[in-house]
Amino acid sequence: MTELSIKIKIGSREYPMKVPAEEEARIREAGKRINEKLRFYQEQFQIDDKQDLLAMVAIDSYVQLLQSSETRQVTDETAMEHISKLNQLISDAL
Repeated sequence: MTELSIKIKIGSREYPMKVPAEEEARIREAGKRINEKLRFYQEQFQIDDKQDLLAMVAIDSYVQLLQSSETRQVTDETAMEHISKLNQLISDAL
């Protein structure tokens, strides 16, 4: 596993990181999206305090993560129900 030394700029600060080579693109994309959300909240609410902006981005990101997790759980449950029904149909047919 090769590690790369990269710098990610979030807001007005650079953060040096050592990351696995296969994760570099994902980490850079995460930094880009964080900066986009920072700009959005700064423009939307006219907030200049970086800590407040980062807190809002953190909350927003975690809410999205929770929604995604809940959606995945519902999808998994629905898929399992369909699989059970199909298994029952196959058993009945045999």
